[in-house]
Amino acid sequence: MRIDKRAFRTLTSGLYLVTAKDGTGCNVGCVINTLVQVASEPPTVSISLNKQNATTKAVRESGAFAVTVLGQTATMELIGLFGFKSSLEVDKFASCGLRACGNGAPLVTDHGLAYLAVRVEQVVDVGSHLMFVGPVEEADVLDEGEPMSYAYYHGTLRGKTPPKAASYNGGFAAQPASAAIPVEGPAPAAPKGDGPKRYGWQCTICGYIEEGYPDGLPEGYACPLCGVGREYFERVEL
Repeated sequence: MRIDKRAFRTLTSGLYLVTAKDGTGCNVGCVINTLVQVASEPPTVSISLNKQNATTKAVRESGAFAVTVLGQTATMELIGLFGFKSSLEVDKFASCGLRACGNGAPLVTDHGLAYLAVRVEQVVDVGSHLMFVGPVEEADVLDEGEPMSYAYYHGTLRGKTPPKAASYNGGFAAQPASAAIPVEGPAPAAPKGDGPKRYGWQCTICGYIEEGYPDGLPEGYACPLCGVGREYFERVEL
């Protein structure tokens, strides 16, 4: 039986922040696109989290989590912070608007359209991930706007999928960017007859776009979102 992983890219979903409090009282969280409403009465949702994530451990220990529904105003900096860095290594909440839900879970309000507070009733092992299922105990609207879809994140923001995501299918380069697209030297000239073009540098790991350095990224440059070096960047037209 053949499995073409391109088929999974046709599935639609939103982009959400899942947050929880671990056993030491620290706030942890990550980006997901796996939130699904699975029942209407009582209102029940499920999420799946990679077994290696610090957030997974916290949700399992606390039995509760919060979900922020991200709007299209969400920045790549916010998504990169929660999607490509570990809560064990960086305080993801230091510069975020934050409040506590009734179930004890921290809630990020920045760029959120709505939120849910959920109590875990079931945990299902589904391979690389654990699925958490439970009733929504609290929900409200935070702001007006359009929700961030996974398609918008990939197509408009040019974002990448981290390896621990449930939808990861080898979507970014596991090796440095191709030598055919140098990380230094001036941008190629626009063909005659075309208007002026702008070029930047895109991280092949997290999708961050650096719009500066027209003559090439400097030695020692590191992606401000995921921390990889300039060898993981490729030149892109803006």
